[in-house]
Amino acid sequence: MKDPIREFEEEKVQLIKANGENVALKEAAHAFNVESNRAKYSYNFTWMGRPIIQYPQDMIAMQELIWEIRPDLIIETGIAHGGSIIYYASLLELIGKGEVLGIDIDIREHNKRKIEEHPMYKRIHMLEGSSITEEMVSRVKPFAEGRQAVMVCLDSNHTHEHVLAELNLYAPFVTPGSYIVVFDTIVEDLPESYLPNRFWGVGNNPKTAVHEFLKNNDDFIVDKAIDNKLLISVNPEGYLKRVK
Repeated sequence: MKDPIREFEEEKVQLIKANGENVALKEAAHAFNVESNRAKYSYNFTWMGRPIIQYPQDMIAMQELIWEIRPDLIIETGIAHGGSIIYYASLLELIGKGEVLGIDIDIREHNKRKIEEHPMYKRIHMLEGSSITEEMVSRVKPFAEGRQAVMVCLDSNHTHEHVLAELNLYAPFVTPGSYIVVFDTIVEDLPESYLPNRFWGVGNNPKTAVHEFLKNNDDFIVDKAIDNKLLISVNPEGYLKRVK
């Protein structure tokens, strides 16, 4: 007897695999990625009233991972307007468990106020300071102790050196089967002149940090199925699954 649910899931796997081999589709997606980043496309969206500054495709990918993993804790470096931590907190609220820990070197007062006033703040904690100091890691550890499922999202300073330091410091918090998601790896795939007046660019960005990290760490792999599924994303090769 046929199982329609299994058949649908198997078809989805094959469609995603085919995306990765579809040259025309990948070229179209690349063109959109370049032009949409130039147009600050990600600035157009909010979640529950707060600017999220993410692509909807990546938001959906995060929703799928959070529903699958059901983390007890999500650690995110980089708070900005707070849209992402509120988004994750709202998903955990639907699941019925879990907390979000946001870290930022400078939590601006107007953003902090809006986050603290938000109904999802009940699942959020925030720490101010540099994410790559041992002092900050020591402050994070008590939040992660005893948690069965922990995810990490890196979305702060996008230089190679900073992201590599975050990877080395925060990867140990990630539980087997969960993910560390490195945001804005797309920088490596954008034109050299795309990011004026930034400290990062081609050859110095989150993707180059991911490649360096993976050279010396086989606990994680790039989940290429997510890349093939999304195609339009600011995190290509940035969805790292802990496999051991």
